Amino acid sequence: MTGNLIGTNRKIHLLYILQLVSMGAMEMSGPFWPVHLRSLTSSDDLFTFASVGVYIGPMLGIMLTSTFWGRMGDRFGHKSMMMRALFGLAVTQFALAFAGDVFSILILRFLQGACAGYIAPAQAYGVSIESPSRRAKLFAYLQVSTNLGSLCGALVGGVILDLASFFWINFSAAILCALCMISVWQLLPTVLAPVRTEPDTADKPKAAPSILRSPQVISLLMIIGILLLGRMVTQSPFSIYVLSTFDVGNWIVGLCYGLLAMGFVTTASLWARYFEGRPARDVLGRMCLVVAGCVVVTFTAGMTGSVIVFTAMYFLWGMLLGATTPVLTALLSRSAFDHQQGHLLGLAQSTAQFSSIAGIALGGWFAQVAGLSNIYFLVVFVYLVGLVLTAVTRVGVYRTTSRAELSGE
Repeated sequence: MTGNLIGTNRKIHLLYILQLVSMGAMEMSGPFWPVHLRSLTSSDDLFTFASVGVYIGPMLGIMLTSTFWGRMGDRFGHKSMMMRALFGLAVTQFALAFAGDVFSILILRFLQGACAGYIAPAQAYGVSIESPSRRAKLFAYLQVSTNLGSLCGALVGGVILDLASFFWINFSAAILCALCMISVWQLLPTVLAPVRTEPDTADKPKAAPSILRSPQVISLLMIIGILLLGRMVTQSPFSIYVLSTFDVGNWIVGLCYGLLAMGFVTTASLWARYFEGRPARDVLGRMCLVVAGCVVVTFTAGMTGSVIVFTAMYFLWGMLLGATTPVLTALLSRSAFDHQQGHLLGLAQSTAQFSSIAGIALGGWFAQVAGLSNIYFLVVFVYLVGLVLTAVTRVGVYRTTSRAELSGE
């Protein structure tokens, strides 16, 4: 038993490193696409379109294909899907290194999302080797690696751009993704596609109906989507808001943005340990308090005229976000059978990408219509909707559990 646990821990640590490196490779170019696109066109309209499309394209590709790739993982194994995703990332990054016009870049970025989608199969592979009681910790651990990869990747990309050209950012990312693919092939054992088994927790259904027919799954997907949408509302206008509201330097903008991720990294594992092993109704009840905290923090951020308070609120916001997606994804995973995990996590990834696109679009539209100074009030409203939905779902789970206990007696 101890030997198996040690072996599993090594595999999880390797997943962590692979996700950190591969996501870091992708984020090396992330902050600098507008700089590169500006050098490729003199048209302001085309530049504006491309600056949005270069970020939305991969999200749209992932949104449209994650569920399909998840089903393929359930059928053929998630290791092969991880290798397929990393191969897609390596090939498209290599092609992007040589792309010399705006439309080629936009097409390749869409194909990158459609062919890749690494996070969902990595999560599903982790679920296939990890104990169900430790899944919240697993998802938190992997999301910490994603956030750290984003921070480190952006830093490394900036250094490369200072010393060389944009070509070397994409070329280096292609090499790193190829190395990650080889590492998955050589270092991670193949796990056979899961067979249909009976559920082993009270949160799972008594039969194996379609995932989309489960009210709890639909509700959890909606909660995850709403909370991610609220997080992404400020993504597009964030830098302009900080610069215009507080009259500070660009490094403060970067500091605030980075502190959100740092807050997440600081608390995600602690939240996972806190929620570990709790029944669904208990998790959702405490999640209501976390979402209420997001309401208070974002309202304060939108009202303050002090950059110190604003910065502190962003760090606190990140700390609260560490309890949302990882814990809710673990609860979602517990709601389905083992042979449905790839499909379910692919569906969750599609939901996340759709919510991110919707949040970016909604934030940009709202800033134009209602004014940039009011953007955080929209965030507060979205979180209030998420709070109500979480509370309603908690009541539904409580009633379902109570009926099950009564029928058992």
